[in-house]
Amino acid sequence: MKISTSTYYADPKVIRAYKEEFEADIRGKIEDIRCDMKGAGYRQLLGQLKRSGIKIGERRLRRIIRENQLQIRPKKKFVRTTDSDHDCLVHPNLLQEMTIDNINQVWAGDITYIRINNGFVYLAVILDLYSRKVIGWAISKKIDGDLTLDALNMAILRRRPPRGVIHHSDRGVQYLCDKYIKQLNDNGFHISCSRKGNPYDNAWVESFMATMKKNEVHMRSYETILDVIDSLPRFIEEVYNKKRLHSSIGDLPPNEFEDIYKNQTEGRPIFKL
Repeated sequence: MKISTSTYYADPKVIRAYKEEFEADIRGKIEDIRCDMKGAGYRQLLGQLKRSGIKIGERRLRRIIRENQLQIRPKKKFVRTTDSDHDCLVHPNLLQEMTIDNINQVWAGDITYIRINNGFVYLAVILDLYSRKVIGWAISKKIDGDLTLDALNMAILRRRPPRGVIHHSDRGVQYLCDKYIKQLNDNGFHISCSRKGNPYDNAWVESFMATMKKNEVHMRSYETILDVIDSLPRFIEEVYNKKRLHSSIGDLPPNEFEDIYKNQTEGRPIFKL
């Protein structure tokens, strides 16, 4: 059977003690990971454990999670955030069958809500679709053009993008109002909109929103907008951009992915949108 003599004669009590110690260590690692990513499921946990040098299989990890009742069951709520009942010009979808191979080729924006004691707070984000990094965000109690414009201005200030970047969003009035379109035109963006009633056209930002809700928003009870402002930016900048592994970019965090590829002229991954 090609096993060592020491393994053949190993004391079952020693093996059991080693197993219990190993699984206790895994439980501790899971708790450490979930300090930042409170809704991390087994795939995210498996990736983080392997990056830490811990060898464990998917089936064993799922058993440890199940036997120790470490499953995550976030609460789900829904509030409509897209107001497409307006007279603003709607632009065609420029992303169909498009391929990208670098940052600052396509940015995508969207809005979501966060429940607080006396109502809702709204978050607008801008993602770079190559690295899936959040490059701009804004929080407000009003879901208007100022909210989305603040997120866009943050992204422009941080990235100093070249002219010709595609900006993609849904058909909401917050993205098609005069002041938002003026800022896009002034900075040389090409404007792209999702098709009517098709959420898959902006699935990349929807995926970020779902991750944020699962790992942060649904794990907390925010009382005021100040609680949101104290908590959410940290998750975006310190957890999602710096730590959370993203399967579509080779199980790397967005910041690390950009550091590896943004200065390369050859050999960069190519993605089809």
